[in-house]
Amino acid sequence: MENILSEQEVQQLRAETRGTTKTIHFNNAGSSLHPDVVVDTVIDYLYEEAQNGGYETEYTYREELENTYNLIARLINARKDEIAIVENASIGWWFAFNGIDFKPGDEIITCEMEYVTNLIGLLHAKKTLGVEFKVIPNDDQGNFRLQALEDAISDRTKLIAVTHIPSTAGGMIPVAEIGKIARRHNILYLLDACQSVGHVPLDVQAIGCDMLAVTGRKYLRAPRGTGFLYVRKEIQDKLKLFFLDGFTTHWVTETDFKPRNDARRFEVYEKSRALTLGLGKAVEYALNIGVDRTWQRVQYLAGLLREKLKNINGVTVLDFGDELCGIVTFSVDGMEAATVKNKLAEKHINVSVGKAVSTLIYMNKNKLGNIVRASVHYYNTEEEIDTLYGVLEELVRVSV
Repeated sequence: MENILSEQEVQQLRAETRGTTKTIHFNNAGSSLHPDVVVDTVIDYLYEEAQNGGYETEYTYREELENTYNLIARLINARKDEIAIVENASIGWWFAFNGIDFKPGDEIITCEMEYVTNLIGLLHAKKTLGVEFKVIPNDDQGNFRLQALEDAISDRTKLIAVTHIPSTAGGMIPVAEIGKIARRHNILYLLDACQSVGHVPLDVQAIGCDMLAVTGRKYLRAPRGTGFLYVRKEIQDKLKLFFLDGFTTHWVTETDFKPRNDARRFEVYEKSRALTLGLGKAVEYALNIGVDRTWQRVQYLAGLLREKLKNINGVTVLDFGDELCGIVTFSVDGMEAATVKNKLAEKHINVSVGKAVSTLIYMNKNKLGNIVRASVHYYNTEEEIDTLYGVLEELVRVSV
């Protein structure tokens, strides 16, 4: 994959990210380093709030706060009235999933890469509502089997719920092709894009999903405690609401009320306006660079890292599938993942431990325990990868 960002651009992006001077950060699938402008936006807003009052500051910034919805809509090719701002992808996913009017005997189809929180939701629906769910396993090469999905659909299938990029693997699933199948069979389609937005270009029109749940802190480089939910306009009235306040309703009388006529019916009113502005600034930052361009660089760096790791005896790269992303997973012979993480941290290199429970079905199928996860972003460099390679090589040599 071509490295489409010039060296000058990369250095400028790093100069706009204070954290790159402190550490080598390969934990972008956990939480990316924020651009300085995002940090400054949040802090400046809080200062103004402290000086002028919360509601007064919100009024001053009302246009910028409103524009956050426009920016998110641009990012995923949606309509502004299809966006709800929430705290994270799990909250968004649960708002969407629990809004579906499941009946006993209804079926849900999912993938082996489904995230643990979503799996808990499926199990909870099975226990409490009598809903069944089917898992589509990947093939021997690690690819999602579209024909198996087609074959699993029955007249009781109510929802297809899948995770685009898993927490503990470098593979991806073909979300647009899944969307075509869902639309052809008129089945609701819920996509967990927690690791995807800011990582790969996403277009909800091309994907064909009805609902999309997103976290801000990962590849989007927004503050923690931010995210959003996309709900296609045509299905908003079909989803139940299980939290209502004066913000989520359009009008209220002493005897009745009506929900808002947009996706903000799935929000709550009281949330951090500073973080909302930070989320908007992070989206704007990503749009200005171009996710299509940063995606090419992420693929380039991840491919380089995988090739480097494969050259270390005692290190096993664990990513499967024809299309791989910026998450690189591996194990070190005779060494716990947490030990590897801690040893790298001593050298100011951040990686994370991919927990087996996070993608339980996939990890159990492949007999994997906790693994090391190194996730690259566009502001990482070839030199940082060389440093990681050198430290790992020495770590393996010493441990033998």
